[in-house]
Amino acid sequence: MKTGFSTRGCLILILALLASMGLCVVGVFLGGVANKQAMMPEISLAAEEIPLPFKLPLFGDHIPNTLPSTWLTMFLLILLGFLYRRALRTKGSSSRFVVAVEAVGEGMLRFMENAVGAKARLFFPLVATFFLFIALSNWCGILPGFGSVGVWVVHHAEAKEGEAHAEASEEKAHEGEEVLVPFFRSANAHLSTTLALAIVSVAAAQYFGVRALGRHYWRRYLNFRATSPKPDPTAQNAVQRLISRFARGVEVLINGIVGLLEIALEALKVLPFSFRLFGNIFAGEVLLFVVSYLFAFVFPMVFLGLELFVGFLQGLIFSMLTLIFFSIATTAHHEEAHH
Repeated sequence: MKTGFSTRGCLILILALLASMGLCVVGVFLGGVANKQAMMPEISLAAEEIPLPFKLPLFGDHIPNTLPSTWLTMFLLILLGFLYRRALRTKGSSSRFVVAVEAVGEGMLRFMENAVGAKARLFFPLVATFFLFIALSNWCGILPGFGSVGVWVVHHAEAKEGEAHAEASEEKAHEGEEVLVPFFRSANAHLSTTLALAIVSVAAAQYFGVRALGRHYWRRYLNFRATSPKPDPTAQNAVQRLISRFARGVEVLINGIVGLLEIALEALKVLPFSFRLFGNIFAGEVLLFVVSYLFAFVFPMVFLGLELFVGFLQGLIFSMLTLIFFSIATTAHHEEAHH
């Protein structure tokens, strides 16, 4: 029995390796490493505004270039749901597409059940939506055309203080330069998108907490009560009664302050939650831009594969943190369970 590669297979493998090495060398010379005329692409920390030939309600004649990406992500998710429902009606559970979608859904559900138990079915629709939206929008950010196809817009320099209005306008007209505003940019590369996701996550945690614990849920925030035993009014020692009342008063004050701090911390939770996702996605964009500038081909493919993994990982982290928030909000404290 013969083992190993055939001569033809080895020859094809060697030619493929040589072609890849040749493309790497050509990419180095065409990129910014050796080509001094190569231009470094620009990337903005905030979403750029795409000029429109007409006006839209709420937006006017400009829209952020992360908005079309958001619409694209939502369209793909809606299309996926529509195709799944259609395949389920026409072919039933025997369809490969239905099997694949259900396998993904059941895998996510089992993963959540291992983390939080039976409550996973209650949280599954929202948490799974978070994961699919974030992961898919991150993956869309590396599609061809994202960040590279757009419209040229003249950006003017700001006028200096103390200059007359006419002189400032003339100077800005001369100093204006054209920059490329892409039509598409990853939705999560805009802080408003990640901030909205974080607000929905924190608000939903309060909803699930009230739904599971009722009015007792608010006692973790508005807890002006003492758990120590009340002083015995029949006790003869007045000093002991006074000390006991003072201790209960201090406990009520401390519990109230801690509850107010919990409210502040719950609100401030939105900031690190949103900045974590925004920072990672924006850093990935910068990395791809820099690598694409330095090397024209081949090398960027490695980082594109890395961004696929990072996009999946960021969606997983956000959804798992949201799941933990929901689980904590629906878990009764010992005192709440006692009441």
